[in-house]
Amino acid sequence: MTKLRQRMIEDLRLRNYSPLTIRSYTESVADFARFFNKSPEHLGPEDIRKYQLHLVHEKKVAWSTLQVRIAALKFLYAQTLKQEWFVQEVVKPKVRRKLPTVMSHEEVRALLDATPNLKHRALLATLYATGLRCAEVLQLKITDLDSQRMVIRVREGKGQRPRQVMLSPKLLTLLRAYWRWRRPPDWLFPGEKPGSPMHPSGVRQICQQLAKKVGIKKQVSPHIWRHSFATHLLDAGTDLRTIQVLLGHASLKTTAIYLHVSVRRVQATQSPLEELAIREMLTPDHDGRRR
Repeated sequence: MTKLRQRMIEDLRLRNYSPLTIRSYTESVADFARFFNKSPEHLGPEDIRKYQLHLVHEKKVAWSTLQVRIAALKFLYAQTLKQEWFVQEVVKPKVRRKLPTVMSHEEVRALLDATPNLKHRALLATLYATGLRCAEVLQLKITDLDSQRMVIRVREGKGQRPRQVMLSPKLLTLLRAYWRWRRPPDWLFPGEKPGSPMHPSGVRQICQQLAKKVGIKKQVSPHIWRHSFATHLLDAGTDLRTIQVLLGHASLKTTAIYLHVSVRRVQATQSPLEELAIREMLTPDHDGRRR
């Protein structure tokens, strides 16, 4: 490990960044250094510009990925290397907002019913029943389930904020059946490596294989269960503030995006056309005129 990499990791830890963010940032900086085959200490604004163009035009990375790469370089240059030019000279990509993909109740049921492996079914059901992020589910331990109070404790969510979510009676029944079969000693969903939880890539693979098996054309990822959880709660009449707390969002603005995908709210809203007293349109002639 180079001294610069070690210094950056120490700076991230001092600011209480999560292990996931630390790994993501250091991998991003390493990719930047490999692109030029030079230490970032010897690279400047023009080099970062070339790297950004390479990511956009050649690698065609997602905008969210580009944002992470730039955030990692910003931390390196502004915090670790104390370079003041970064903020003024490096282009910050504009955020491209898009609506989350949501599954219907029927699609959720079809995926769960098509899951032959009890562990996989328990895992996917936990994602949907709690709205937890994939990383949060994989960090759950047996002791985080409180069947007396019917809650699940999230020890460290995003931003290292703890919270509690509901423990569905149906989910509890499923998890108990899973526990009797697998008897996990510590992690709720252990991985192949002893003493470690499952890896997120394994969960992504499970989702993709099930979607293909069922014939769902949507991009089924671990996060789509979270989007579906929030949207279905909103459709059922749960207030936005409660959903915000359950999801662990720092801002209500983040949660409000689900207002745009809530089908029930859209269907329940009457179009202003219904208020107009217009003549009923009859079947038109071949020339387009009404008869």
